[in-house]
Amino acid sequence: MTNYSLSLNNVQKVFGRRLIFKNINLTLTTGRVYGLSGRNGSGKSTLAKIIAGITSTTSGKIEHTLNGKEIKPEKLHDHLGFVSPYLVLYDEFTALENLEFFTKIRGNKFDKDNAEKLLEDFQLGDRGNDELRGYSSGMKQRMKFIFALMHSPQLLILDEPTSNLDEAGKSIVYSTIKNKLSDNLVIIASNESSDLALCDEIIEIEKYK
Repeated sequence: MTNYSLSLNNVQKVFGRRLIFKNINLTLTTGRVYGLSGRNGSGKSTLAKIIAGITSTTSGKIEHTLNGKEIKPEKLHDHLGFVSPYLVLYDEFTALENLEFFTKIRGNKFDKDNAEKLLEDFQLGDRGNDELRGYSSGMKQRMKFIFALMHSPQLLILDEPTSNLDEAGKSIVYSTIKNKLSDNLVIIASNESSDLALCDEIIEIEKYK
Protein backbone atom coordinates (compact mmCIF):
# COMPACT_ATOMS: atom_id res chain seq x y z
CA MET A 1 0.00 0.00 0.00
CA THR A 2 1.27 3.48 -0.86
CA ASN A 3 1.08 6.26 1.68
CA TYR A 4 0.23 9.59 0.07
CA SER A 5 -0.28 12.65 2.23
CA LEU A 6 -1.07 16.26 1.56
CA SER A 7 -0.40 19.14 3.97
CA LEU A 8 -1.86 22.63 3.64
CA ASN A 9 -0.04 25.17 5.80
CA ASN A 10 -1.61 28.63 6.27
CA VAL A 11 -2.93 28.60 2.71
CA GLN A 12 -4.51 31.85 1.56
CA LYS A 13 -5.88 33.01 -1.78
CA VAL A 14 -6.81 36.56 -2.76
CA PHE A 15 -8.11 37.78 -6.12
CA GLY A 16 -7.51 41.52 -6.31
CA ARG A 17 -9.05 42.86 -3.09
CA ARG A 18 -11.31 39.86 -2.64
CA LEU A 19 -10.35 37.26 -0.06
CA ILE A 20 -11.27 33.75 -1.22
CA PHE A 21 -10.02 31.89 1.86
CA LYS A 22 -7.28 32.13 4.49
CA ASN A 23 -5.59 30.18 7.27
CA ILE A 24 -6.27 26.72 5.84
CA ASN A 25 -4.26 24.19 7.83
CA LEU A 26 -5.09 20.58 6.98
CA THR A 27 -3.45 17.19 6.59
CA LEU A 28 -5.10 14.71 4.19
CA THR A 29 -4.06 11.07 3.88
CA THR A 30 -4.42 7.96 1.71
CA GLY A 31 -7.51 5.79 2.13
CA ARG A 32 -9.95 8.63 2.80
CA VAL A 33 -12.30 10.77 0.75
CA TYR A 34 -12.37 14.49 1.55
CA GLY A 35 -15.12 16.82 0.39
CA LEU A 36 -14.71 20.52 -0.40
CA SER A 37 -18.09 22.11 0.12
CA GLY A 38 -19.45 25.65 -0.01
CA ARG A 39 -21.85 27.88 -1.89
CA ASN A 40 -21.19 28.79 -5.52
CA GLY A 41 -18.20 31.09 -5.73
CA SER A 42 -16.90 30.15 -2.28
CA GLY A 43 -13.59 28.84 -3.62
CA LYS A 44 -14.06 25.07 -3.92
CA SER A 45 -12.66 24.88 -7.44
CA THR A 46 -9.93 27.39 -6.62
CA LEU A 47 -8.70 25.26 -3.73
CA ALA A 48 -8.87 22.13 -5.90
CA LYS A 49 -6.74 23.88 -8.54
CA ILE A 50 -4.23 25.03 -5.92
CA ILE A 51 -3.87 21.50 -4.56
CA ALA A 52 -3.40 20.24 -8.12
CA GLY A 53 -0.68 22.81 -8.80
CA ILE A 54 -2.72 24.54 -11.51
CA THR A 55 -3.12 27.78 -9.54
CA SER A 56 -0.73 29.26 -7.00
CA THR A 57 -1.47 30.33 -3.45
CA THR A 58 -1.27 34.00 -2.46
CA SER A 59 0.55 32.84 0.66
CA GLY A 60 1.11 29.62 2.52
CA LYS A 61 2.46 26.27 1.37
CA ILE A 62 1.16 22.93 0.13
CA GLU A 63 3.33 19.84 0.51
CA HIS A 64 2.72 16.52 -1.24
CA THR A 65 4.54 13.44 0.07
CA LEU A 66 4.63 9.82 -1.08
CA ASN A 67 5.86 7.23 1.40
CA GLY A 68 7.45 9.99 3.45
CA LYS A 69 9.31 11.62 0.54
CA GLU A 70 8.31 15.07 -0.68
CA ILE A 71 7.13 15.29 -4.29
CA LYS A 72 8.66 18.13 -6.28
CA PRO A 73 6.07 20.45 -7.92
CA GLU A 74 7.34 19.65 -11.42
CA LYS A 75 6.70 15.94 -10.78
CA LEU A 76 3.24 16.32 -9.25
CA HIS A 77 1.48 15.47 -12.51
CA ASP A 78 2.95 11.96 -12.33
CA HIS A 79 0.97 11.28 -9.16
CA LEU A 80 -2.19 13.28 -9.81
CA GLY A 81 -5.47 12.53 -11.58
CA PHE A 82 -7.73 15.55 -12.09
CA VAL A 83 -11.34 15.66 -13.28
CA SER A 84 -13.27 18.88 -13.84
CA PRO A 85 -15.91 20.39 -16.16
CA TYR A 86 -13.35 22.81 -17.66
CA LEU A 87 -10.95 20.12 -18.91
CA VAL A 88 -11.10 19.94 -22.70
CA LEU A 89 -10.90 16.85 -24.90
CA TYR A 90 -10.60 16.92 -28.70
CA ASP A 91 -13.84 16.25 -30.55
CA GLU A 92 -12.03 15.45 -33.82
CA PHE A 93 -10.09 12.59 -32.15
CA THR A 94 -11.45 9.19 -31.22
CA ALA A 95 -11.53 8.16 -27.56
CA LEU A 96 -8.38 6.08 -27.93
CA GLU A 97 -6.61 8.84 -29.89
CA ASN A 98 -7.44 11.34 -27.12
CA LEU A 99 -6.08 9.00 -24.46
CA GLU A 100 -2.92 8.31 -26.44
CA PHE A 101 -2.35 12.00 -27.17
CA PHE A 102 -2.67 13.14 -23.57
CA THR A 103 -0.65 10.20 -22.26
CA LYS A 104 2.26 11.19 -24.50
CA ILE A 105 1.95 14.85 -23.48
CA ARG A 106 2.30 13.68 -19.88
CA GLY A 107 5.49 11.93 -20.95
CA ASN A 108 4.24 8.39 -20.38
CA LYS A 109 4.10 5.37 -22.66
CA PHE A 110 0.62 4.68 -23.98
CA ASP A 111 -0.82 1.40 -22.70
CA LYS A 112 -3.61 0.50 -25.13
CA ASP A 113 -4.70 -2.54 -23.14
CA ASN A 114 -5.15 -0.41 -20.03
CA ALA A 115 -7.02 2.24 -22.03
CA GLU A 116 -9.40 -0.35 -23.47
CA LYS A 117 -10.00 -1.85 -20.01
CA LEU A 118 -10.85 1.57 -18.59
CA LEU A 119 -13.21 2.22 -21.51
CA GLU A 120 -14.93 -1.06 -20.67
CA ASP A 121 -15.09 -0.14 -16.97
CA PHE A 122 -16.85 3.10 -17.84
CA GLN A 123 -19.17 1.38 -20.34
CA LEU A 124 -17.54 2.95 -23.39
CA GLY A 125 -15.82 -0.21 -24.63
CA ASP A 126 -17.66 -0.23 -27.94
CA ARG A 127 -16.99 3.48 -28.59
CA GLY A 128 -13.19 3.61 -28.37
CA ASN A 129 -12.77 4.18 -32.12
CA ASP A 130 -15.55 6.77 -32.38
CA GLU A 131 -14.78 10.48 -32.56
CA LEU A 132 -15.77 12.40 -29.45
CA ARG A 133 -17.92 14.74 -31.54
CA GLY A 134 -20.51 11.95 -31.44
CA TYR A 135 -20.37 11.55 -27.66
CA SER A 136 -22.99 12.90 -25.27
CA SER A 137 -21.91 15.28 -22.49
CA GLY A 138 -22.17 12.43 -19.99
CA MET A 139 -19.96 10.17 -22.11
CA LYS A 140 -17.36 12.95 -22.35
CA GLN A 141 -17.45 13.30 -18.57
CA ARG A 142 -16.72 9.58 -18.21
CA MET A 143 -13.81 10.04 -20.63
CA LYS A 144 -12.31 12.60 -18.26
CA PHE A 145 -12.28 9.98 -15.52
CA ILE A 146 -10.56 7.51 -17.82
CA PHE A 147 -7.90 10.09 -18.66
CA ALA A 148 -7.41 10.85 -14.95
CA LEU A 149 -6.92 7.16 -14.13
CA MET A 150 -4.70 6.14 -17.07
CA HIS A 151 -1.43 6.54 -15.16
CA SER A 152 -2.67 5.01 -11.85
CA PRO A 153 -2.29 8.19 -9.75
CA GLN A 154 -2.16 8.21 -5.95
CA LEU A 155 -4.11 11.49 -5.65
CA LEU A 156 -7.50 11.98 -7.30
CA ILE A 157 -9.00 15.47 -7.36
CA LEU A 158 -12.57 15.52 -8.62
CA ASP A 159 -14.16 18.94 -9.22
CA GLU A 160 -17.93 18.61 -9.75
CA PRO A 161 -17.32 14.99 -10.79
CA THR A 162 -20.89 13.99 -11.60
CA SER A 163 -21.89 17.01 -13.68
CA ASN A 164 -23.65 15.85 -16.87
CA LEU A 165 -23.90 12.27 -15.58
CA ASP A 166 -27.12 10.27 -15.36
CA GLU A 167 -27.73 7.82 -12.52
CA ALA A 168 -25.92 5.00 -14.35
CA GLY A 169 -22.90 7.24 -14.89
CA LYS A 170 -22.90 8.34 -11.25
CA SER A 171 -23.03 4.71 -10.15
CA ILE A 172 -19.91 3.91 -12.21
CA VAL A 173 -18.05 6.90 -10.77
CA TYR A 174 -19.00 6.13 -7.16
CA SER A 175 -18.00 2.50 -7.57
CA THR A 176 -14.66 3.58 -9.04
CA ILE A 177 -13.96 5.92 -6.12
CA LYS A 178 -14.72 3.19 -3.57
CA ASN A 179 -12.49 0.69 -5.40
CA LYS A 180 -9.57 3.15 -5.45
CA LEU A 181 -9.62 4.02 -1.76
CA SER A 182 -7.01 1.56 -0.53
CA ASP A 183 -4.28 3.17 -2.64
CA ASN A 184 -5.58 6.68 -3.18
CA LEU A 185 -6.26 9.98 -1.52
CA VAL A 186 -9.48 11.35 -3.02
CA ILE A 187 -10.72 14.96 -2.90
CA ILE A 188 -14.19 15.88 -4.17
CA ALA A 189 -15.21 19.51 -4.70
CA SER A 190 -18.99 19.51 -4.93
CA ASN A 191 -22.32 20.58 -3.46
CA GLU A 192 -24.12 17.46 -4.66
CA SER A 193 -25.40 15.56 -1.63
CA SER A 194 -24.76 12.20 -3.30
CA ASP A 195 -21.13 13.21 -4.02
CA LEU A 196 -20.54 14.40 -0.47
CA ALA A 197 -22.13 11.24 0.95
CA LEU A 198 -18.98 9.40 -0.18
CA CYS A 199 -16.74 11.61 1.96
CA ASP A 200 -15.16 10.67 5.27
CA GLU A 201 -14.62 14.33 6.08
CA ILE A 202 -16.14 17.50 4.63
CA ILE A 203 -14.15 20.73 4.57
CA GLU A 204 -16.46 23.76 4.61
CA ILE A 205 -14.74 26.52 2.66
CA GLU A 206 -16.93 29.17 4.36
CA LYS A 207 -15.04 28.56 7.62
CA TYR A 208 -11.88 29.99 6.10
CA LYS A 209 -13.15 33.44 5.10
